[in-house]
Amino acid sequence: MPFAEAHRARLYFEDTGRGSPIVLVHEFAGDLRSWEPQVRALSRRHRCVTFNARGYPPSDVPDDPGVYSQMVAADDIAAVLRAGNLGPAHLVGCSMGSFAALHLALRQPQAVRSLVLVGCGYGERADQREAWRADARRLAALFESAGSKAAADEYALGPYRLQLQAKDPRGWSEFAGRLAEHSAAGAALTLRGVQEARPPLREFQSGLERMELPVLLIVGDEDEPCLEVNLWLKRTIPRAGLAIVPRTGHTVNLEEPDTFNTLVQGFVAAVEAGHWEPRDPRTMGESSVFQQDE
Repeated sequence: MPFAEAHRARLYFEDTGRGSPIVLVHEFAGDLRSWEPQVRALSRRHRCVTFNARGYPPSDVPDDPGVYSQMVAADDIAAVLRAGNLGPAHLVGCSMGSFAALHLALRQPQAVRSLVLVGCGYGERADQREAWRADARRLAALFESAGSKAAADEYALGPYRLQLQAKDPRGWSEFAGRLAEHSAAGAALTLRGVQEARPPLREFQSGLERMELPVLLIVGDEDEPCLEVNLWLKRTIPRAGLAIVPRTGHTVNLEEPDTFNTLVQGFVAAVEAGHWEPRDPRTMGESSVFQQDE
């Protein structure tokens, strides 16, 4: 099995297809298998690389809490890029994976060709931040005390996962079953070190305002904690576009795979054709009729 050598951990990855590279970075409750609907579609024209984050077997599960953080998660993507000799790649991240991809782009923009950020925003609203941290601590304790199956039974019925259950009961059962297989120790370490402790994105506003990379933001319209954050990201990142998918929760790629794949394919094609430009400043005046005075 192929592994990337990262900081005190080996990361298992899979490599499918040929063409310009797309690296898909999974969410907390998923793993590389979460991207199967995308790999099947995108690998027809692209080289698709998926990997399991540290803490997710068969990747290593280091027992040192100090090697789990937002910045280490970003560096882990860079390790996969090096291991695959990928060069600048299109990054597609979901939730926890979107934060990692965005931080890599802020720190190493030369390694990134474009960004697709899905469901990015949990814990970002000031009025929800402490509740988010408390939920992360509580869930970590549940993984440790009751095990992955009990934690998965609770987490998979969260308010932004029920949309998947309603649309695709079989797919939801598969999602919940895979989560129940995760390492309880790895999940708890990830929740405390990566999720609970990650810094707010607004601390990086100046870097986001200077970002030159093409960005596609995708969010479900029922993913309440992420809606306002994605509007802010759209207004902050010069080359960002925002797609809001109706009647959809957190995992857009699993709930609406056809819509999601079409969005990503169209975005990547536009980027590679040089047609994803910064927003025209003339569209940002206060008047809805007249252009802003120069």
